[in-house]
Amino acid sequence: MDYFFPDVYQKSIYTINYEKLKENGVKCLLFDLDNTCVPYVDKTPTKKLGDLFDKLTTMGFKVIIFSNSPKSRLEPFKKALNVDCCASARKPQKNKFLKVLKTYNYDLSEVAIIGDQLMTDIYGGNKVGIMTILVNPMSDIDMPLTKIYRFIEKKKINKMTKKGIFKVGRYYD
Repeated sequence: MDYFFPDVYQKSIYTINYEKLKENGVKCLLFDLDNTCVPYVDKTPTKKLGDLFDKLTTMGFKVIIFSNSPKSRLEPFKKALNVDCCASARKPQKNKFLKVLKTYNYDLSEVAIIGDQLMTDIYGGNKVGIMTILVNPMSDIDMPLTKIYRFIEKKKINKMTKKGIFKVGRYYD
């Protein structure tokens, strides 16, 4: 198994087929925050993000912001969006993924991680065995450590592209 290959690849969180996820038994959505839901430099959520999270909650999904960022970064989003958060997740380590599964009593097949990075979101989710959904980054501005991950990620993507199994911009669900 290629731990860096996402189960689903979409342009953004707004183009994901959430109905299909629901039909496939997904009940809990773990959203990375920075460059997945908002650009890294944004301090508050957009109305569009709030509307999406409201819609997903109405559909019956448990929505959790699952981020490597500290609690102080997530707190304004938690309050404004009325969702749970898991700060300092240390993706791609398994510990916080497993803690969420246990805390909320979900099976592996009922949880999906949605993120913009192969090295943290996709790799971590695949190691645990949950569904992984890759989206394009919202911005080119990244934290310093993320820039290193992006360099490694580019090599992984090039390798998968050469094998014919993945191509940036060729979306699938």
